[in-house]
Amino acid sequence: MRILVTLLVLAVVGVGGWQLLPSGSGSGKTITVGTTDTVTSLDPAGAYDAGSWALFSNVFQSLLTYEPGGAAPVPDAAKSCAFAAGGLTMYQCRLRDDLTFPSGREVTAEDVKYSFDRVKKIDSEVGPASLLATLKSVDAQGDTVTFHLSTPDATFPFKVATGAGSIVDRERYPADALRAGDGVDGTGPYELTGYTKGKRVDLTPNSRYHGAVSTGRPVELRYYADPEALDKAWKAREVDAATRQLPPSVLAALNPSDQKQRVTEADSSETRNLYFNTRSGSPLHETGVRKAVAWLIDREQLANSVYDGTVDPLYSLIPTGITGHTTSFFDTYPDQNPEKARKLLQQADVSIPVRFTYGYGLGSGVAEQEAKELKRQLEASGLFKVTVQGYEWTEFQKRWATGKLDAYAVGWVADYPDPDTFAAPLVGTGSTMNTGYSDKAVDDFIKDSQRYADRGRVFEDFRRLQEIIADDVPVVPLWQRKEYVLTSEDVGGGQYLANGDGVFRLWKLDWI
Repeated sequence: MRILVTLLVLAVVGVGGWQLLPSGSGSGKTITVGTTDTVTSLDPAGAYDAGSWALFSNVFQSLLTYEPGGAAPVPDAAKSCAFAAGGLTMYQCRLRDDLTFPSGREVTAEDVKYSFDRVKKIDSEVGPASLLATLKSVDAQGDTVTFHLSTPDATFPFKVATGAGSIVDRERYPADALRAGDGVDGTGPYELTGYTKGKRVDLTPNSRYHGAVSTGRPVELRYYADPEALDKAWKAREVDAATRQLPPSVLAALNPSDQKQRVTEADSSETRNLYFNTRSGSPLHETGVRKAVAWLIDREQLANSVYDGTVDPLYSLIPTGITGHTTSFFDTYPDQNPEKARKLLQQADVSIPVRFTYGYGLGSGVAEQEAKELKRQLEASGLFKVTVQGYEWTEFQKRWATGKLDAYAVGWVADYPDPDTFAAPLVGTGSTMNTGYSDKAVDDFIKDSQRYADRGRVFEDFRRLQEIIADDVPVVPLWQRKEYVLTSEDVGGGQYLANGDGVFRLWKLDWI
């Protein structure tokens, strides 16, 4: 996650016009935002994906949140939070006393405890329970919530500030199962007043909200099946803002002189990796086979041919701009070398060509193009035979979460501004990506890095971790994305949807 996100304004109306305070025109008028994101669940215990969490950050409230460009979380539903004196194994928060759920019932410390407990108890295969791996227990007394951690974890406040820390009404959400239906009972800056799965969400400013941000204009989120559909809606002016994602060809051709739109281009810590099923019985179980794949992938070609140069080749598990970024995969596999790949396969004593299936999520023509390009690169050597298969997003997510895919590419949006979010959830034992990979040294480096409150001291742990990953290859980094937001000339605040910290600040949008 970038600590400070650099914003490049490609189009403005007037001198600095997009940064002026809103005039108040259009007060009460709904702002329509288009996206290709997918909401997989309305229950915070059952979703660990960018689309769902983008919605959660608007309709739910966590004890902590992030200010735009901030490196450390600040109180939101909490008055204050801090580690107890003497270590990093007890974290305490005092809850605000002016929070109420939609029912009118007061939010209590018991609700906070209940919310964290149910995430861990439900332990959904596509939920965020793995993010709370160091959380041993939660106590609630009066207005104080106390988190007891199994090991020192300086990153725990960052995790509290994510969608995993969303506070729910214990009277409306079952303790041991995901909530059914389309209802949401949160205390965020917006109320969900309408929901059609895969189509739209209606958000109304929450008059009961109290916290770190202010409420905004009414917003309608529209969900599109693919970037091309979003682009069509944008060009037809069916939406006032478009983000995540327009087609690469459209982004590459953006015209800085077009006065009919405002464009924000922002550095981003969003990455995309190729993951392997490392379990016994998988055609990619042998390390030598995975190394052979790493010797054959041409990231430059992928970035240029599929993404029109709107992404940057990535040779590190941790992206540029984040503490711990290295070039471990470039250092280990500096070029495409079919001969070295062949020798590795011969040493692994496997049948050539190695046959495996590659899965990807439908809903983006780009993902299909990427799959075909990776297939072409691997098969051009004569060493691999790849069967590509697209799946509806929820099905795709369940398949990788249950170990049913040989290989799969998935985008990753940072959960919080720390290199830990690119380590434990991706390559730690029991990781979210569920590759079956486990290495004691990797786990030890992750645990050691969590001991440092000064996050600048974690570089060496993550450097050594990434050397191991480049050697074991449970994952191959592919690229790092830039983030783009387009808004009409009369909508300001688009830059806050591309802030790079995982918080989708719809309340910052306004008419100007």
